Amino acid sequence: MTTKTDPNTIAAAMQPTAEQQASTPDPFNPTNLRLSQLFVETAGVKKLLTTVPVRKPSRQDFVRVHPDPAYRENFPIIELKDEREEYIVVADLVPALVGEFVTKTLFTAINRQGTVFFWPVRLPSPDGKDLDWWRSSREAAELAMKSWIRVRANMNLGANDIFQAESVISDPEWPQLGFWELIKIAFREHLIDRLDHPVIKRLRGQL
Repeated sequence: MTTKTDPNTIAAAMQPTAEQQASTPDPFNPTNLRLSQLFVETAGVKKLLTTVPVRKPSRQDFVRVHPDPAYRENFPIIELKDEREEYIVVADLVPALVGEFVTKTLFTAINRQGTVFFWPVRLPSPDGKDLDWWRSSREAAELAMKSWIRVRANMNLGANDIFQAESVISDPEWPQLGFWELIKIAFREHLIDRLDHPVIKRLRGQL
């Protein structure tokens, strides 16, 4: 014999008990919504600038140069062209290394991706020689202080082609570090401060 079950009895059985209700997490519990203090403490952490390349701008990059004169300076530089590396010579060693270094302006530059780098540009040599490559690079750096530019070597011309961005691009966000702090980062492994430095020994055939 089949026994009929009261629908009200079935509905009542499906309702969670008071004990079950108490064990179900409340999605609106304050602890479920409140922002973690750990996140608050870490959200304000800023990215540290630990690498500053020394190089020419990529031929595909639009770049800017820091307009403040405090963010550029002339240096005696020894170039290792095969390795594409640049070394600053300290002032005390300049007389002893004449002929080994060239003079360059290091411009503080930045690309659209926010990468800060030093753009080394040759100055005229002591005898007044000034190649079009050097002159056009200095002109490009000057223009980049006011607008986004792109530089591309033109071998047929013997100088750089300079392109200016056609659209309006917002000014870059420069790092808070000063010029000499950036220099210290960029050249911490590339400072020639003694005559027995491995680079000097190499140039003199002592290695």
